[in-house]
Parts: sequence; structure tokens; C-alpha cells
Amino acid sequence: MNVKDVIEVEGKIKEVLPNTLFRVEIDRSVDVPELIGRIILCHISGKMRMHYIRLLEGDRVRIEMSPKYDLDKGRITFRLK
Repeated sequence: MNVKDVIEVEGKIKEVLPNTLFRVEIDRSVDVPELIGRIILCHISGKMRMHYIRLLEGDRVRIEMSPKYDLDKGRITFRLK
């Protein structure tokens, strides 16, 4: 994806699902403020999977979403401290 085609938001993991899927509540969005408070379905990026980065309920994460497709799905790219 091109850098311009991505919306970056931050959120908190609310539920851990099978097959590295997560329900994440968005709590910070600079580009699209109307996304705040929504719960979206996310999967982890390939680099996080490759480096065995584990995510638990309550972790804060950075998410990339595509504005061209579904705003109810995203990719987790970073676990915040």
C-alpha cells in the first residue's frame, strides 16, 4: 500500500480471537476523528508474526486502515508501550 492510502489510528485490544485476530477499540485518530470509539476487527502484520510479537487483551496498538475498502477492518503494525 502507498503511504498516502493508509489511515493510522491507535487503540486498545478489547478481545483476542483465534487465528491472530483481535477486536480493537479506537481511542486516538488524527486523520479521521469520527473513528474514535469504534470497535474494529484487526489482524497482525507479517513482521509482527515473523518476530513472534505477542498481543494480549489491554495492550495499546497502532493500526493501519485502508480508506478505499472496509473501515471495519485493519492491520496491527506496532505494539505501544
